[in-house]
Amino acid sequence: MCGRFALTATTDETKAYFDYLDAESFPPRYNIAPTQPVAIVHLDRGERRLRLVRWGLVPAWVKDPRSFTLLINARSETILDKPSFRAAMHYRRCLFPATGFYEWRRGPGKSRQPFWIRPREGGLVAFAGLYETWSDRDGGEIDTGCILTTMANATIASIHDRMPVVIHPADFDRWLDVRSYPPAEVMHLLRPASDDFFEAVAVGDSVNATANDGPGLHEPPPAGLF
Repeated sequence: MCGRFALTATTDETKAYFDYLDAESFPPRYNIAPTQPVAIVHLDRGERRLRLVRWGLVPAWVKDPRSFTLLINARSETILDKPSFRAAMHYRRCLFPATGFYEWRRGPGKSRQPFWIRPREGGLVAFAGLYETWSDRDGGEIDTGCILTTMANATIASIHDRMPVVIHPADFDRWLDVRSYPPAEVMHLLRPASDDFFEAVAVGDSVNATANDGPGLHEPPPAGLF
């Protein structure tokens, strides 16, 4: 799964990589957690646009979001079988800009070693996502989204059995254009990244607290901590 990620690239770098129209600036974020606002890229009238959503998808048919289970991830293998994701897979696909994500490997007892997992060549990465807009009876709206996951590749498998789906720039248009490419024509994109795409770096346990943010989260753990 993917329960935390980061977007530390500059606004200009992110805009250049995803080629969207908007010019809004945003600060680097080193510890993005569920329920927090996140940036997604989606297609709007044929143009890529940036949009802020809450991380944790709420389907449009939910009566009360407060009593609904938080859907931060969706398993790509069963995406068309689940009512929570089926409509979004057909009509509301998006990309989550990121510079990497965190995963935890279980150790002896209750210990868990966090890892910062980033592209081996550095730079940005696009996670496959879905988004929804939930409306209440008074006309209020909540935009929400989730990240699609798949089986881990060889690099990640020793840490966790799942990983985010990576969409490469050459496939952005195919993934985002729901009118031209129905689910059957994009399912082949929902596969593990190549084994050499990511590298995993052990980091300290400061990332465990969502209040912690900053480049220090990517530093190696103190000797003997794990």
